[in-house]
Amino acid sequence: MLKMLYLMSKNNYSGNIVLRCMALACSLLLSGCTAFSGWVSSSSFIPSSGPNRALMQEMQDVPQNSGIQIVDITTEVAGKLIQGQKKLLFSETLASEHKPSGAIGLGDVVEVSIWEAPPATLFGSGAPSVGGSTGASSGPATTRVTTFPEQMVNNEGTINIPFAGQVQIAGRTNQQIEADIARRLQGKANQPQVLVRVVKNNSSNVTVIGDVAANLRIPLTARGERLLDALAAAGGLRQVVGQNVTQSVNRTSLQITRNDQVQSLPLDMVIRDPKQNILLQPGDVVTALFQSLSFTVLGATGTNTELNFEAQGISLAQALARVGGLQDNRADASGIYIFRLEEGNALPWKTPPVKTPEGKVPVVYRVNLKDPATFFVAQNFTIQNKDVMYVANATGAELQKFLNLVFTALYPLIGAASVAKGL
Repeated sequence: MLKMLYLMSKNNYSGNIVLRCMALACSLLLSGCTAFSGWVSSSSFIPSSGPNRALMQEMQDVPQNSGIQIVDITTEVAGKLIQGQKKLLFSETLASEHKPSGAIGLGDVVEVSIWEAPPATLFGSGAPSVGGSTGASSGPATTRVTTFPEQMVNNEGTINIPFAGQVQIAGRTNQQIEADIARRLQGKANQPQVLVRVVKNNSSNVTVIGDVAANLRIPLTARGERLLDALAAAGGLRQVVGQNVTQSVNRTSLQITRNDQVQSLPLDMVIRDPKQNILLQPGDVVTALFQSLSFTVLGATGTNTELNFEAQGISLAQALARVGGLQDNRADASGIYIFRLEEGNALPWKTPPVKTPEGKVPVVYRVNLKDPATFFVAQNFTIQNKDVMYVANATGAELQKFLNLVFTALYPLIGAASVAKGL
């Protein structure tokens, strides 16, 4: 460059103008003027992927942006966010060692069979009961069994048994009902023995829906079915349409709806922690949700794209690694920003925040990776769904782009001056 400047100094008036322009550009490059850098970044004719760090710092000075929060990510901030984003565990809120009692409920369909010791006097003599079945063997000492038609427990919780009347069924176990019917038939039937069988369980079941192979209702038994039992009964996770690929376990969440409680956890956590594989209760609704969580990355990184991540979440350090890190020749390591719509009570805000109609607060989290301690914080700062990560260009990169434009415009003038001098 010194040789070029020397040759240009011997040129005519136009060469002197070129020399002065280049000298000015060089002086700006050497001085690293912050104001000039800000002007370069804000100039529409200079290519840029977004604002630089200087313009981000000035953002709060703009009246319409005064409510947008700019927060430096520190250990304290990351800790508060983790505390607020912590998911309640199934074992903490929905766990119960209470297994289904086996009691029959409203809407259940039952079948009642009655045996009489020989000689049968009530159900054993004459023709079989209408709609029932009677079995007998030859000989006088035959034990006869009568099976009555299936009955659904009515709204009053009863069924009707001939010669026993309306029998209370709902809320009682099979053994209690059998003893009650046998007691009512004493003196009418000869040593009656009763068997009550639930043909269809309509009152004690769990509904499994969502991204599973089959949406269905699973009856609960006295054994006690757990969360993963219900998922397995539904055929596991659903396969991707048109492909022989099952939905990924680490991107699926299980949601339990119980009465007025709705809670979810990543399926991977339920598998890894047996305490979260809780006993299900009658009426529970289990929903498998394939969550396409994603964040967008822009600016001076290895790639600008939208990336999906696992249901259990990823840290800022993992997010940076997945996009190929920062570009050494462009990135300002002290100018990394995460744009997020945060919950209104997520942090104590420095200024009164503006809020969206949904009650969210626009927040810009600022990261300075030139501070070695920030690498530890980046392992605890969790990326959220729909976050936008932006990495600003360094001041030198902005000036370099400006100087490239200047020299691109000056080189033809230099050539023209050289030709004119030769003539």
